[in-house]
Amino acid sequence: MPKVSYSEEDRERIRQELLTTTLNLMARQGIQHTTVEQIYKQVGISRSFFYTFFPTKEDLVVETLYLQQPRILAYARKLMEDPALTWREGVRTFLHACCYGEKNGIAVLTVEEQQLIFRRLSPESYQTFRKKQVRLFGNILECFGIKAENERIALFTNLSLSMMIIRRAIPQTLPLFVPEVADETVAFQMDSIVRYLETLREPEGCSR
Repeated sequence: MPKVSYSEEDRERIRQELLTTTLNLMARQGIQHTTVEQIYKQVGISRSFFYTFFPTKEDLVVETLYLQQPRILAYARKLMEDPALTWREGVRTFLHACCYGEKNGIAVLTVEEQQLIFRRLSPESYQTFRKKQVRLFGNILECFGIKAENERIALFTNLSLSMMIIRRAIPQTLPLFVPEVADETVAFQMDSIVRYLETLREPEGCSR
C-alpha cells in the first residue's frame, strides 16, 4: 500500500531529495534533457505527489539554482583559502569549474534553457531570482578580495555568464563559431576576466 500520510519532516526530506536529484541531473545532462519523470522516479515518489512540492518544472529549476548558489560560494572560499594556490590560480580554477559545470556538478543554463525557463516565471519570481543572483556574484567578488560595487557586480556577472554560455553554445547554437577552438576561446575569456579582476583587488587582499 502506498504511503498516504507524510510528516513535515518527511516532506522536507523529500523536497531536498528532489532538489539534489534535479541538480545532479541538470549538471550532467542539461535542463532540456532532464524530465520531471526522471526526477520523481529517482526519488521514489509519484507524479501527483511531486506536484505538491513544485507546481511546475520551472519552479523546480529555479529552486535548484538557488540550492547550488551557496555551494558555489563555498567552493570559491575554499579555493581562496587554499595555501597551495595563488590568487590567480584560485580564481581561474573557480571560473574553469563553473564553465565546465557538467564535470563539476554545477548546472549551467544554455541560451535556450534560459529563455524556456524565465519566460514562464512570474515578474515577482524573476525579480527574486535577479536579487539572489546579484547577491551571489557580489559575495564571490568579496571572496576574491574585491569590493562588490554595483557596476562591478553587473560586469562580472555578464562576463562570467557570457563565457559559460558561449562554451555551451558552440557549435549547436552558434554555428558560425569555429568549434575546433572552442576551448581556446573560453581559456582566452577566462584569462581576460582574471586580469580584469586583478585590477580591482583591495590592497589588503594582494598578499598572494
